[in-house]
Amino acid sequence: MPTLSQAPAANQSVELPTDRVISSIPRDEASKWEYPSPQQFYNALVRKGWETPEEHVETMVHIHNFLNEEAWQEILKWEKRENPSEEPVLTRFKGRPGELSPKARLMLFAGWLLPTRFNTEPPFDRHDWIVKRRTTGEEVRYVIDYYSAPPEPDGSPVFSLDVRPALDSVGSIKSRISVATEEAWSALKDKNQKQSGIRNNA
Repeated sequence: MPTLSQAPAANQSVELPTDRVISSIPRDEASKWEYPSPQQFYNALVRKGWETPEEHVETMVHIHNFLNEEAWQEILKWEKRENPSEEPVLTRFKGRPGELSPKARLMLFAGWLLPTRFNTEPPFDRHDWIVKRRTTGEEVRYVIDYYSAPPEPDGSPVFSLDVRPALDSVGSIKSRISVATEEAWSALKDKNQKQSGIRNNA
């Protein structure tokens, strides 16, 4: 990740905090990742040419940090399935906004065919995170698609994350198949239980 300046951007009219928050995500055995300060976050947006109201930057940073923490928790769920005692670290990551993952393309196609059942909007962002398993030294790539969901009644934003290991290794493919099978059986079991309840109440 490039070092971002803490200096105000040209033509910036609102003073932004320069304090940084330490995440819960381990970078290695001795340190954790730090989130950019609101000033650094704003400088990154300016560098990319994205126009953002300065007064909204602090809220955007809070959302950014929250989503990353949620993404890490989802990755830990996958990793614990592989090895319950595993304590992985995030070695590096890459933002790929505007670049749809194969699954995101598939879901968009499903939304086009069945708009009442599937999301018709593409993810607003994508990250690839490289996770290292401390016990074996193996690196695993995770794909994270970030979606906007319908807001709460009070207007609060809602987000949805699709976090899964990339299909680029035999181990990841097996893991994806295992989880998909578990979810399919669970959905079928719930459906059968509901149908049984309807018959019993008839």
